Amino acid sequence: MRKMIPQFYEDCVEGDVVEFGSYNVTREEVIEFALKYDPQSFHLDDESAKNSMFGRLAASGWHTCAMSMRMVVDHLKSIDAEPIVGAGINDLKWRKPVYPDDTLRVRIKLGLKKPQPTKPFGFVELNYEILNQHDVVTT
Repeated sequence: MRKMIPQFYEDCVEGDVVEFGSYNVTREEVIEFALKYDPQSFHLDDESAKNSMFGRLAASGWHTCAMSMRMVVDHLKSIDAEPIVGAGINDLKWRKPVYPDDTLRVRIKLGLKKPQPTKPFGFVELNYEILNQHDVVTT
């Protein structure tokens, strides 16, 4: 398993796995994000969340995506790499809830490489997983 995302297309090897990051989820941030972007009761209120399918306050799936993006950007900055430009999302699933006090990290499996013969770059499919401190895949 690699610790860093390859900086150049030529260095990407299909099937390689990269794991990095550490993001501590706080109750305050869960509520702040929900108030602004996803104001459902189980993201905002402990009592409502207790009676929901989550059993307690849970982060929005969109918030989990934002936290993972932050870890990716921080990782790229830490290795002085160029930004990754996304061309879209093929499959997004929120598999397990993310709760306050969870610590998240990113695992990326490098997928199919698609050269662009007339351009000075190529595309690489990146298959993301977001894991919590118990090694449970959340997203």
